[in-house]
Amino acid sequence: MRLVMLGTGPFAVPTLQRLHASPHELLRVITRPPRGRKAESSPMQCAAEELGVPVWLPETINSDAAVAELQSLHANLLVVCDYGEILKPPVLAAAAHGGINLHGSLLPKYRGAAPVQWAVLNGDAETGNTVIQMTPGLDAGPILGIDRVSIDPDETAGELEAGLAQRGGDLVLSVIDALAAGTAKPIPQDKSQASKAPRLKKEHGQIDWSRPAIAIKNQIRALDPWPRAYTHWQRPNAQPLRLIIHRARVTPAAPLPAELAGSVPLPRPGDILEAAPRLLIATGDSALELVQIQPAGKRVMTAAELLRGYPLAPGQRLSQV
Repeated sequence: MRLVMLGTGPFAVPTLQRLHASPHELLRVITRPPRGRKAESSPMQCAAEELGVPVWLPETINSDAAVAELQSLHANLLVVCDYGEILKPPVLAAAAHGGINLHGSLLPKYRGAAPVQWAVLNGDAETGNTVIQMTPGLDAGPILGIDRVSIDPDETAGELEAGLAQRGGDLVLSVIDALAAGTAKPIPQDKSQASKAPRLKKEHGQIDWSRPAIAIKNQIRALDPWPRAYTHWQRPNAQPLRLIIHRARVTPAAPLPAELAGSVPLPRPGDILEAAPRLLIATGDSALELVQIQPAGKRVMTAAELLRGYPLAPGQRLSQV
């Protein structure tokens, strides 16, 4: 088949590489133009140039001029992944078989820009990739192929997304082959099961220690590599210090000695329970051990390294501000 691929972010790159190595004819890669002060080329542009595939960077693919250019390519199919712009009907109509989209969730669950992050944030045990026939609705088209994977309870969103990206190319190729052979069987999505996965913001990273320990651990995993989960150490006689949390594990809090039980206040969420040899923080239901931490402006450290340089102590607190 004659293919045009639209993609911008790193999630799309392995699929581009698989299409380039396949028997199909890859006519062009369309990617979003560089933006911002640095204006760096997108991962997709860099990968396409390395492979020698022609690259096109329209300001918007939905303009009349862009649609006319797309029609002139006489493509059989548009392959879309991590592109960054919703395709309107004239764009989809520019290819004989319309467009297919690779999405990193088990649709209709987690429609939107951050499906992998929300799956980890919600503590899901399973996710996967879905290829759909594109329609004007956001991630709403009929399903053409699906690939399920388990989520390791310690896996970060970045690690999970990288694995899904590597698997995505094979799923896309299987769908293209089915479309070419006329054997594809679209399955409508169950709208009643749809959920949204909007892009995360920096404020999603602020840790609320009154939540359950497993929920906080999932937050730390989900916001890795961006925007990262964070808290503030309330330092005695000093300004609070922002701590970015990279890794954590749920652990039972040590019980109070029998002679002290009932005679001292119970720990509040955010209280430091232990600061040697491990860094243990009270949560809404148990305790969370902080394994890798990054003080503001410093490198990532293990808890032992942090405690050698910063005098965190039991009874001190971590809080939102």
